[in-house]
Amino acid sequence: MAQKDLYAILGIQKSATQAEIKKAFKRTAMKFHPDRNADDPTAQDKFKEAQMAYEILKDEQKRQTYDQYGFDAVSGQAGGPGHGGGFQGDVGDIFGDIFSDIFGGGGRRGGARSAGPQRGRDVQIEMSVDLEDAINGVNKEIKIPTMVACDPCNGSGSKDGKTTSCQTCNGIGQVRMQQGMFSVQQACPDCRGQGTITSNPCGSCGGQGRKQESRKLNVKIPAGVDQGDRIRLSGKGEAGPKGGPAGDLYVDIQVLPHDIFVREGDSLFCEMPIEFTTACLGGEIKVPTLSGEVKLKVPSETQSGKQFRLRGKGVKSVRSHSTGDLYCKVSVETPVNLSSEQKELLEKLAETIQEAGDKNNPKRKGWFDNVKSFLDKMTG
Repeated sequence: MAQKDLYAILGIQKSATQAEIKKAFKRTAMKFHPDRNADDPTAQDKFKEAQMAYEILKDEQKRQTYDQYGFDAVSGQAGGPGHGGGFQGDVGDIFGDIFSDIFGGGGRRGGARSAGPQRGRDVQIEMSVDLEDAINGVNKEIKIPTMVACDPCNGSGSKDGKTTSCQTCNGIGQVRMQQGMFSVQQACPDCRGQGTITSNPCGSCGGQGRKQESRKLNVKIPAGVDQGDRIRLSGKGEAGPKGGPAGDLYVDIQVLPHDIFVREGDSLFCEMPIEFTTACLGGEIKVPTLSGEVKLKVPSETQSGKQFRLRGKGVKSVRSHSTGDLYCKVSVETPVNLSSEQKELLEKLAETIQEAGDKNNPKRKGWFDNVKSFLDKMTG
């Protein structure tokens, strides 16, 4: 019997994991499915060959035997061309995925879908909140257009509350269709998978059991939420058709920019302008925090851009309940609109600083040395 390279059939390496084997089988089966290759007489054999390869490689014991002794040792243990037998386990699950791709949803993992009310769709909205509301929490009322259960028929879709079993699918909600060599189940086109027919439909909703309205909802935003967080309101999405359960509502949080603070995780950042004299001589400044103003001691000779850390003055996390820190960066402000007296004082100060040379401006010497070195290299 001719030897077969099962790994080559599926286009994978010998070291492939079970997940990679499963994915490769699905890809190969879709490529060579007979219903997709009506003009290729070899497609069916390649399709069966892929089935055989997967049946062996998905079983660790069979795979080990094949790796050690070759194809002849396992050729009678798998279905496929010339071997008889059938497929078991999760091959059927993969076929369900393949049918869904090929036939538009005909197959389902885990067997046929049972008839009954269908769940409504989930609804996703965005909500913009101020930083203060995101940090402290808030209740917000929203108004959204959605599908709600019809009041006159109580969501049943029937004017008199009566329904009859669908004759097309015999109340199952599924019909079987032949697709080439396979039999595929699909939702019944007459009852749309419900299994029942409404003979006297409600005039208000047209027999659907629901209609579109604007609904007001109260959404509780917990303290500490951040940009991109999502809040789920169970059962507040669209009502299901004909009395089906409602889906969920997902609220995606968008935090608006703030005039003072920038938030990064549980940390807050702000920039504080300070006077020239405070930066030189030192002093105290008042810094805004979530709990009110606090005093920050600025040491003398503070440079512009210096960042101070205020522990525990950040955001209390909605997940861990730990509190972050506040980082305050100072920006030395150059005085403007100077009086004659102020200018005269500054001129005297400038003279004393110039007389001191690099003593009062230690960074200046290093910077100018770097500039001189750069220019020498450019002109040399």
